[in-house]
Amino acid sequence: MDTALGARRQAGGKALVPFITAGDPEPGWTVDIMHALVAGGADLIELGVPFSDPMADGPVIQVASERAIARGVTLSSVLDMVADFRRDDPDTPVILMGYLNPVERLCQAGGEQAFAERVRDAGVDGLLLVDCPPEEGGALHQAMAGAAIDNIILVAPTTDPQRLEKLCAAANGFIYYVSFKGITGASRLDSAAVAEPVSRIRAHSELPVMAGFGISDAASAVAVAEHADGVVIGSALVRLLETADDAEEASRLAGDFVASVRRALDNIG
Repeated sequence: MDTALGARRQAGGKALVPFITAGDPEPGWTVDIMHALVAGGADLIELGVPFSDPMADGPVIQVASERAIARGVTLSSVLDMVADFRRDDPDTPVILMGYLNPVERLCQAGGEQAFAERVRDAGVDGLLLVDCPPEEGGALHQAMAGAAIDNIILVAPTTDPQRLEKLCAAANGFIYYVSFKGITGASRLDSAAVAEPVSRIRAHSELPVMAGFGISDAASAVAVAEHADGVVIGSALVRLLETADDAEEASRLAGDFVASVRRALDNIG
């Protein structure tokens, strides 16, 4: 992950991180969609692990999780998807975004160390667990560090200075800045309000800062990327994939969408 994001940053470019829900619209389409995202210009893929109560996610991703769960997608099958993706793409970083409950269930079988090793062996580069702050990570975060799995930290607009310093110290890979108070897919984004919080983050960390939540198209991606090192774009892409009739169409839609955002980011002067 450091190599991919570092190269983009060193070249003066902006990173693009698309999010999709694993197993949606169909489990068999996910790996093809992931390859299409890379072909379109993704620097990193954020793969959502379906969960029944995704408290940080808006209705679009909530429904996507419900569809995937109904089709039998679990954290174990998501790891299988990543392993399948790795057969043809050993380089593009993949992070899993999700919630602690599915992780705890897998840890019950063999412990945190076995879980971290399984995640690493599947080809996952990082974990973003929305409901697992550093204070509660304990053995899980230690096992992840031992397996070289980055712990991706969320920073919110409401994070106070002392808390921010602790979060930055615990982060690896990159820091995910939540662009506004709310859930994914909402439309209250004020790109100008991103500048000051990102500046505060950079005072405590040299890691790249990716901004997400509320970024829905090339224009909003460019507006936010003026202040951050890159952007995460999810709900708009998940909504687009809902319209696909088959894997080929889903891959084309995903690739074209990401390519349009990539072109816009590359034109930031």
